[in-house]
Amino acid sequence: MKLSLERLSARMRQGETIPLRDTAGVVLMLSIPSILEQIVVTAMEYIDAAMVGHIGAEATAAIGIVSSSTWLLHGILVGLYNAFSIQIAQYLGADRQQDARGVLRQAMLFNLAAGLAAAAFGIGISGHLPGWLGADVSLQANASAYFAIWSAALPFTMAMGMYTSMLRASGDALTPGLISVLVCVLDAIFNFFLINPTRTLWGITVWGAGLGVPGAALGTALATVVGGLLALCILLFREGPLCIHKPGSWKITRACIRNLGKVGVPLAAERAALSSAQVLQVRIVSQLGTVAIAANSLGVSAEGLCYMAGYGIQGAAIALIGQAVGAHRKDMAKRFAWLCTLMGMGIMTLTGAGLFAFAPALMSIFTADAAVIALGARVLRIEAFAEPMFGASIVASGAMQGAGDSTACFVLNLVSMWGIRLTLAFLLAPRFGLVGVWGAMCFELCVRGLLFLIRLARGKWLEKGALS
Repeated sequence: MKLSLERLSARMRQGETIPLRDTAGVVLMLSIPSILEQIVVTAMEYIDAAMVGHIGAEATAAIGIVSSSTWLLHGILVGLYNAFSIQIAQYLGADRQQDARGVLRQAMLFNLAAGLAAAAFGIGISGHLPGWLGADVSLQANASAYFAIWSAALPFTMAMGMYTSMLRASGDALTPGLISVLVCVLDAIFNFFLINPTRTLWGITVWGAGLGVPGAALGTALATVVGGLLALCILLFREGPLCIHKPGSWKITRACIRNLGKVGVPLAAERAALSSAQVLQVRIVSQLGTVAIAANSLGVSAEGLCYMAGYGIQGAAIALIGQAVGAHRKDMAKRFAWLCTLMGMGIMTLTGAGLFAFAPALMSIFTADAAVIALGARVLRIEAFAEPMFGASIVASGAMQGAGDSTACFVLNLVSMWGIRLTLAFLLAPRFGLVGVWGAMCFELCVRGLLFLIRLARGKWLEKGALS
């Protein structure tokens, strides 16, 4: 019989020595579905891009104008709500199931309040945002509509992200993956009918709303609504430690608020720092000409195929280390951290090799422009050398977050992104163009990975102890 995370936690609390084979099995059990989930999420992004790109360049540009703002706002919310799933992982590891259910109830209230506030904020600024960002007048109407619809769906976007992360924290990585598959399929179906007008396909008249860019936002929003509600229903009504029928309090506790500040605020600040740095990097690239801008944008999309495995394993690491820390088993937390990190580095070494070998082919998927393909392939091959250490930073940061050490993650990412990458990109771009920018990125990711490995090896990330 395979060892589940729940049974593993029980054995850890009893002080048992867990064989390496069993721990590796649990790591794989949680990591593989999480990796597949990341693949589905990436596929959904590609589907959206392809469907919108079919409308025309202006449609793609309208969404591109506000994309940096969606990254920033969503990233802050992700950082905050991940603090709840980390608390649940630690409480379940300590067999404090009633406290875990209390955190879930408080998270539901937070989701409602923060989601509605973020939605109101986004809708409120949507009419002005494209102008503030310097968008051409011809793009502003579509860009505003896209951002407003995207913002209106934020309570459900938060719900899907929060509740699927809680499912993983309880040891169920398969269900979030299946929910993501459903959302991806629904997104494609909704977009098919909402973006395009009524038309004839294969001799059949197919109805379409013909909404264009707003239709793309509405299709994704509707799919996310279904995913968010489904994740919540499964979490609440399926038999398990977080079932709503079991005892639990709706009272907002000081401990939960304190943990939100201790873990969630640094995570939100980290997301904000990374997102704003990426926006500034795009600004640097924007001075290098049309070919460089296109190669940079498409290169980032192509590279996403490499690091999605790292983020999948990161989700598993947060759950595993969280439960080990909750069970007061620092030895197991270290073992899980190194198993997950080495797995992430190994997989991303392989994907990096693939990126180097197939860079031109990957770029040709997105564009037929020879100059863009050539430049994009060149920078992707530079970036391929950074993938193993990028994997180290992604997974090690997840391990530290699971242990509650989110402040160190924020500091390391801030120093690395703002102190190294942006500084080097600013200095190298005028002389070496996009190659200089991606060279700076490659060097920074290697340094960042080394910093996280040093932090992991020193063990200070475990000194935070279990959350109260």
